[in-house]
Amino acid sequence: MASPHDPIVAVATPPGRGGVGVVRISGRHLAPLLPGLLGREQLRPRHAHYLPFLDAEGEVIDQGLALFFVAPHSYTGEEVLELQGHGGPMVMRRLLARCLEVGRSQGLRLAEPGEFTQRAFLNDRLDLAQAEAVADLIDAASEAAARGAAASLRGVFSTAVNDLAERILQLRLLVEATLDFPEEEIDFLEKYQARERLQGIREQLEQIRAQARQGALLREGLQVVLAGQPNVGKSSLLNALAGHEAAIVTDIPGTTRDRVVEQLTLDGVPLHIIDTAGLRATDDAVEQLGIERSWAAIAQADVIVHLHDASRPADNDALQAEILSRVPRGTPVLQVYNKVDLLAPDAVAALERSVTATPHSDEQPGQTSRDTVLVISAQQGTGLNTLRQRLLELAGWTPGDQSPFLARERHLQALAATAEHLELADEHAAADDRVLDLFAEELRLAHQHLGEITGQVTSDDLLGAIFSRFCIGK
Repeated sequence: MASPHDPIVAVATPPGRGGVGVVRISGRHLAPLLPGLLGREQLRPRHAHYLPFLDAEGEVIDQGLALFFVAPHSYTGEEVLELQGHGGPMVMRRLLARCLEVGRSQGLRLAEPGEFTQRAFLNDRLDLAQAEAVADLIDAASEAAARGAAASLRGVFSTAVNDLAERILQLRLLVEATLDFPEEEIDFLEKYQARERLQGIREQLEQIRAQARQGALLREGLQVVLAGQPNVGKSSLLNALAGHEAAIVTDIPGTTRDRVVEQLTLDGVPLHIIDTAGLRATDDAVEQLGIERSWAAIAQADVIVHLHDASRPADNDALQAEILSRVPRGTPVLQVYNKVDLLAPDAVAALERSVTATPHSDEQPGQTSRDTVLVISAQQGTGLNTLRQRLLELAGWTPGDQSPFLARERHLQALAATAEHLELADEHAAADDRVLDLFAEELRLAHQHLGEITGQVTSDDLLGAIFSRFCIGK
């Protein structure tokens, strides 16, 4: 079983050909490796040395830069040696093999995915949120996401969480100190303005949650499913949004048999637009499989665009009811009437009046609110800018108010759990028969969930799940 104390080595640059390739070694005592690799007994820390990289016979594998970092002033908090040479696959393979050969007596082994960053976390060079931001920065799909990941790596998210945790801790200390003096429990909440302090904490938490939701949207993107009957223009809309021919468009119903996914970026937010097979009754076995996948995509969507043929607005009434009955509660469904370019201007105006007069969903189940209906032409581009903005609004994105940090689903869950415990704490404080022990316990649980974000409270299973998704060499 691999030990966290073994020295480790990996190629830290992507596989394939490149101008530069980097082999990274991290461990506690790397000086014994230097003579066999570089023909030198020592290197000046944090300085670049132009040297030959040697094989077992002293022949030159490559020439490049060697950088040596002493603990704890390195990425991992251990001693780190980086060898920067030419990025050819064979050069990197030979250099990596030579490192393993020289370091065999030291127990040098290949690094596992994310092990360098995991050691940075274990050696207190990064907290867990910052460590996750390393992978998010590498995987960022937009400029906004990259900026958010860089902010998280700098500790912006962690600082906000730690400040909130400190406020909860101070309130906990007051409560638990009071528990030692039962005669003071009755007056505690009023004397120390505990409920007012708690309200301030809850307001600060909601601000962090709002930013975290924006950050999660930047990181994960938005799953937008185009659904509807055959030949309502789903593939045409996909092509119009993508700006190129991503899907085949014909007049034959049932042309799309499987999901077609196109990724684009809108106002910094990654959108995953999914074109699906038309929903209808059919005896075609292949088409039936495609329709089953359409319903599966609808069930997993963040936003559903139900496309109608504007020339036949009543044809989709039954399907609209079925879609609304199948989608998870809270999933936005945007009713979009396409092909208005086929209608006369007065017919378009009449259609707009009829669909915008639809009652609100809270008043009549199965209907849609007036602000979730659009009239467009995918063929001519009419209404597409409005559609794009409505998609962002339904996702909860506020243009121009971008999150200063990225967040993951586990962060959102931890923040939601914190909010629940703080709400229960407030309920205990407001109760006539209030019990200070229960108030203190809810504060403790809220504090614990915040600790899960930065890694103050964690488990080996969680760490394994997080770092296994990193690339090797990072």
